[in-house]
Amino acid sequence: MLVYICSYTGASGNGEGITLARLDPETGRLEALRSVAGPSPSWLAFAPDGAHAYAVNEIDEFEGAAQGAVTAYRVERQGGDLVALNTVGSGGTVPCHASVHPGGQHLLVANYGDGRLAVLPIAADGSLGAATDVQAPAGPVGADRAQAGPPGSFAISGHDGSHAHIIETAGRFVLSTDLGQDRIHVWTLDEGALRPADPPFFPTASAGAGPRHLAFHPNGRILYIVYEEASQLAVHGWDPTTGRAPLKQQLSSLPPGFGGSSFASALAVSRDGRFLYSGNRLHNSIAIFGIRPDGTLRWLDAEWARGDYPNHVALDPTGRFLLACNRRSDNVTLFRVNPQSGALAFTGRYLPIGSPNMVVFPPG
Repeated sequence: MLVYICSYTGASGNGEGITLARLDPETGRLEALRSVAGPSPSWLAFAPDGAHAYAVNEIDEFEGAAQGAVTAYRVERQGGDLVALNTVGSGGTVPCHASVHPGGQHLLVANYGDGRLAVLPIAADGSLGAATDVQAPAGPVGADRAQAGPPGSFAISGHDGSHAHIIETAGRFVLSTDLGQDRIHVWTLDEGALRPADPPFFPTASAGAGPRHLAFHPNGRILYIVYEEASQLAVHGWDPTTGRAPLKQQLSSLPPGFGGSSFASALAVSRDGRFLYSGNRLHNSIAIFGIRPDGTLRWLDAEWARGDYPNHVALDPTGRFLLACNRRSDNVTLFRVNPQSGALAFTGRYLPIGSPNMVVFPPG
């Protein structure tokens, strides 16, 4: 299986750009093949058919303007190489996430630096056009420190202003997290423009929590949100017809009794809907949760990430392996997943990648 690993470059990190690697699903062998250079391509999103991919360039200046950039690629059928098509402005500063709308005609971009959300049109050849819409969600910033964080925590990262962290489609709605505002905004996409839904957002379960990433249960009715500064997970019901998300549960992403500072990072949900995995930076672990029939979580264990600062975790398409991107230790580590218990067993395999931020498998 091919896998793409995005990394920070230049002044932001030690990476080379986007690394194309291969994972053998039988033996667990993980090897780097080649890389594509680019300025801090920290996130890669594939079109639904896998023919094109889009990398955010996590920078704050492009073509003389205060904005980041997004690069469009054609994905070669043989070998999976990325061929650059064009690069356009991201509609805001320091873009950190992008996703392709299921219709395949728009790329949605979250700009962390100034909190702006942008819609970029996708042409028939896969290239990108200038933003057709840019939204700057208005709202007050949250508390500097997480009200419900671990005792003794000084996990303070982004309550100085609006900071959009992820933007994903959820049926006929679009969800975006704003770490600085402690809000999850709800939108609809109408002719290339984002429109606030009714209601237009729902807040975090506690002040200063810092919502970062989100993921859905395979049944599409349960929404999981990770709080960066509180090191917590929130479980919401999700109504795909109204866009409402009532809170069901809030719990720590860290082992019972933990005290001190840690930053929760990313989520991965197993395809059978039985397990959820969450990265913990500073604690440097991968939390393992069982998922009950109603979608709520129960703590199982935490596995050492075998690296420093796991910014992202992801399951391979077969569900046999989990990969962790350890940004500060410049490596990706590989774990075998026990399908019955959800437990992780380190394979002993380290892939040296400078400042890795995320890992993604192409669709199909």
